[in-house]
Amino acid sequence: MDEALKTLASIEQSSSLLMERYKALELSHKALQQELILTESKLIQQQEELEVCQNKFQSLKHANTLLGSDNDKRETKLKINTLIREIDVCIAQLSQ
Repeated sequence: MDEALKTLASIEQSSSLLMERYKALELSHKALQQELILTESKLIQQQEELEVCQNKFQSLKHANTLLGSDNDKRETKLKINTLIREIDVCIAQLSQ
């Protein structure tokens, strides 16, 4: 009987330890989930900032070409032609 009580006490102690570890892991999991959400939010924000910077860079390249720089001249001409075509379509739609 004494052996059974020792075994039962050992099982209780092990289950108690397991419950404590489980609770600690649960808290760690929640903290990691929150960190993941924050990291994803930062990533989205950085992607948006990157897109804005890329658009600004393209605009600066076009402006630089318009000011007389030979770099990216072809690209700027293509952009201007695209804008002219879009304006022509708008004018055609307005005149209908």
